Amino acid sequence: MAIEFNDTTIATDEEGYLVDPDAWTSGVAEHIAAEEGIDLTDEHWAVIRFIRGYYDEHQIAVDARFVIKFLDEEFGYGDKAHNHLFELFPYGYVKQACRIAGMRRPRAWSTG
Repeated sequence: MAIEFNDTTIATDEEGYLVDPDAWTSGVAEHIAAEEGIDLTDEHWAVIRFIRGYYDEHQIAVDARFVIKFLDEEFGYGDKAHNHLFELFPYGYVKQACRIAGMRRPRAWSTG
């Protein structure tokens, strides 16, 4: 499978996750988000930048619990940070946030 974007073909796996996270751009994120029916807000972008930053440092996608902690610390959501992550990405952290951020499909872990 692939994403056709700006006269470029970006390889994806059968579930639509990027095969090469380094092929990701903000335009790719906007394209995938539009396919998911998500209008990216500043909070979406903050989460996406956090996921990408973690990937750049560790070469793996960040576990949802760290994203939830980030939402709490960055925006002060406290106990509501978990719910807010799923308000931003209603079909789930792995299904939407990781795909939009250009991650490979994460292995089984805590999804929030």
